[in-house]
Amino acid sequence: MATIETLFATRVYQAPLGGKDAARLNRDLERACLSIARDDRAGQAWCREHAYAGYTSYASLNDLTVRAPAFDELERRLAPHVARFAKTLYFDLGKKLALDSIWINVLKPGGAHSGHIHPSSVISGTYYVTVPKGASALKLEDPRLGLMMAAPRKKETAPRDAQPFVTMTPKAGTLILFESWLRHEVPANTARESRISVSFNYA
Repeated sequence: MATIETLFATRVYQAPLGGKDAARLNRDLERACLSIARDDRAGQAWCREHAYAGYTSYASLNDLTVRAPAFDELERRLAPHVARFAKTLYFDLGKKLALDSIWINVLKPGGAHSGHIHPSSVISGTYYVTVPKGASALKLEDPRLGLMMAAPRKKETAPRDAQPFVTMTPKAGTLILFESWLRHEVPANTARESRISVSFNYA
């Protein structure tokens, strides 16, 4: 008798960040993100040079967890989620994964972030601080897409786990984790307000 197995699963973790006073932490993070975005001249210059519609601290700051208490608290709350996700991935770890980098994203209306991966990391993710109505989703790409060569297009009715692209539209306060090799992008922000998030890598 013929059998069909589903192999080589790509897992993506989504959960509320949770913890005591989660709403308060989210407000603190929003204030910290906007304050740093106003003051970070080097980051502003990088964004202008690279035509980033908004602000990111990706290329300018590597000390957010000591720059504002809210980011230090965020790191502490991320740790159990990352450990839980790593366990579902069956990683044989000699030691715990550690936060390697963390940065702010303030994406203005019309702004986008093209497809990319996070090299030299194990788990990457984003915590969503402010998600106005109409804000762009996270778009994930099937990692096998470049190897499919002559494969026909998938039917629009194909189930979610068979689609070449999958979008996730998290609410404010939501955390998404994925393996760092998973290619992803942020389509154009169609909201009238900025979408604020904090992205990070664990290595």
